[in-house]
Amino acid sequence: MFIISLTYTRELSEVEAQMAAHIEYLDHYYAAGVFVASGRKVPRTGGVILAVAESLEAVEQIVAQDPFCIHQLAEAEIIEFTASRTSPELTALLP
Repeated sequence: MFIISLTYTRELSEVEAQMAAHIEYLDHYYAAGVFVASGRKVPRTGGVILAVAESLEAVEQIVAQDPFCIHQLAEAEIIEFTASRTSPELTALLP
């Protein structure tokens, strides 16, 4: 499992200009079963995506397709972890 932490590097108005494309990107990977949760950081300095994928390399390729990254509006940090415990609703995410 992976945590993708996006941190905006440009003005929020520039980020907003790519929001529709970013949402299409999210929708695509939700439909593919890769993204399982996402949302804005508080305060709004970026966002977080929880992803399930086979490898770090696969996630790196997916992140490279994010319009925020393509247009250099955000930097992405990818954190890999193995869930050892979840709430009952998320047990399908356990290895």
